[in-house]
Parts: sequence; C-alpha cells; structure tokens
Amino acid sequence: MSDGSTPPANGRSDLARLVAIMARLRDPVDGCEWDTVQTFDTIAPYTIEEAYEVADAIARADMAELRDELGDLLLQVIFHARMAEEAGEFALPDVIAAISDKMERRHPHIFGDAETGGHHLWEEIKAEERGKKGDDSALAGVALSLPALLRAEKLQKRASRVGFDWPDACGARAKVIEEIAEVDAATSDSEREEEIGDLLFAVVNWARKHGIEPEAALRAANAKFEARFRSMESSAGAEFEALDLEGKEQLWREAKARARD
Repeated sequence: MSDGSTPPANGRSDLARLVAIMARLRDPVDGCEWDTVQTFDTIAPYTIEEAYEVADAIARADMAELRDELGDLLLQVIFHARMAEEAGEFALPDVIAAISDKMERRHPHIFGDAETGGHHLWEEIKAEERGKKGDDSALAGVALSLPALLRAEKLQKRASRVGFDWPDACGARAKVIEEIAEVDAATSDSEREEEIGDLLFAVVNWARKHGIEPEAALRAANAKFEARFRSMESSAGAEFEALDLEGKEQLWREAKARARD
C-alpha cells in the first residue's frame, strides 16, 4: 500500500486492521521514520511502561483510560510480532497459536480429560514445561526483567512450594529485625548496600506471610505520600521550600489529619 491510507475496517477484523497499520509503519520505503529504526531492545522499555499504565488505570478504576491503555499494550505485541516476522522468526498468528495451545494445555480439566484442576494442576504443568526447556529448578522462569520487588515475591513463592519457607509470619519478622541489625553493623558502602538489599528481601517475605502483595502495598504507599506531599505544598505555597524541617513536619501532620477527615 503506497497511498498513505490505513486499511478500512469494513470487510476485515479490527486486529487485522491494526496488523496492517503496523506493517505500513514499518515499511522500509515509505513507512514512519521512527518506527522503521526500532528494534526489540528499543521497544522493550515501552512495552514495560505500557503494562504499568494498564495497571495504573485499573488502580484508578478508570475504564475509559483502561480501554486506551490496553490498546497501547496490544500495539506493543503487534510491534514485536511484526519485527519478528520481518526477521523470519515468527508472526502474530504464531504468537496467538502458542498462547492458545498453552492455555488449553494448562487447563486439561476444562479442555481435556482431567477430572481435577485448579491452581495446583496449573503449577504442575508449568513445572513440567520448564523441565522440557532444560531448567528443572523451582526458580526457573522467574523473569529477570521483573521489578525487583515483584521478582523477590515470586522467587520466595517458588521456594515456598518446595518447603523452603518460614512456617509463619513470626520467623519472617525476626529475619527483618536481624537484617536491620546487619545494616547497622555494616562498615562500608558496598556492605551496607548488600545488607539493605537483604533487608528489603526480608520485608517482602514478611509481607507475603501476611498475605499482602508488597508491590501493591508499596504502590499504595507511594500514592499516599504523593497526595500528602502535594497537600503540604499547596498549604505552604511559595514558602514551602524555605520552611525548616519542623515547619514541614507540622504541614505533614496537618496533611495526614485532612486525609483522615
């Protein structure tokens, strides 16, 4: 197509229309200058960003925004699939077929002959799939690109499934206290960094033992801090930065009180 138009929706699926739009954008002769030079590596950060924007829209219960952000995330899938097709690796139909096969395989109680199912069976099948890929570790498949807090939780859950876990939250709490002491005892910046990492890992474990998702808890804490800080700035106006710490602490207490009202 060289007339600069996108294919009409009539007579074709919406997905096929989007696929054709991406092919047009990636056209090496008359495509978009920005789109044609992108690679898997340059697009990957946008893919991660769009996933977070989907989560943000869900957290705000903004359905109109969620619709738009899901579209942006879908575009990322189309983008990666198009680049793979150009490289002769695979195309979007292969992606769709692979996930369809996987979902049917992991739900034999729905699509097959198995009489029992649920999360336990799902995990057994996933473990079997990892073994076929040559990595039978309980920790296999936990992506390195995950946010560190979320990856810590996933690693701990995997270890827990094979019996490496505290029996209750008390053991996890004691480990947090132990790690705080080790941070205090650190004698160099590198040692302190390592011990703070261990402390954060222990806090994730403690949260997990209480049934709390640490990533969600930290997102909520971030939102709370931002709202209160903005309230402080609004109350003080242009004088905010010049206030001493005691003055800022007073504004913080007032902001907390307003949030409770």
